[in-house]
Amino acid sequence: MPAWVDEAYQEYAKRMPPECRLSLVEIRPEKRTNSLVADSIKAKEHTRIRTALPKGARVIALDERGRTWTTMKLAEELRQWMQNGTDIAFVIGGADGLDEAFKNNADTVLSLSDLTLPHGMVRVLLAEQLYRAMSIIKNHPYHRS
Repeated sequence: MPAWVDEAYQEYAKRMPPECRLSLVEIRPEKRTNSLVADSIKAKEHTRIRTALPKGARVIALDERGRTWTTMKLAEELRQWMQNGTDIAFVIGGADGLDEAFKNNADTVLSLSDLTLPHGMVRVLLAEQLYRAMSIIKNHPYHRS
């Protein structure tokens, strides 16, 4: 990722309170060749993603065709997830997106936008929205309704 992506992500990650830390795990994308079609690439990436997920984590797959939530809805969900005490894994797919089987088995499929966004931008937007949701939960003035 470009330096600006890492810098922006780290800025929001460091703002998160101790009870809601962000941890980034990058999965090596499948090498693109002329013989591999998108479905094959996504299936191979699916296996690597599943292996990297924390055991028992709630899986939130990000996909432009997923549910759209307001920031307030994200804050409500985040509050509930924190009360349940389970890890949450937000999964951003590779260049071809996420495997259909992966999305079908995710606990939630969520869209950050109807637009197709570059992966780095999604990483930053997600980190910012999680920070914003925490600011709502903590009654911090960052979010203004």
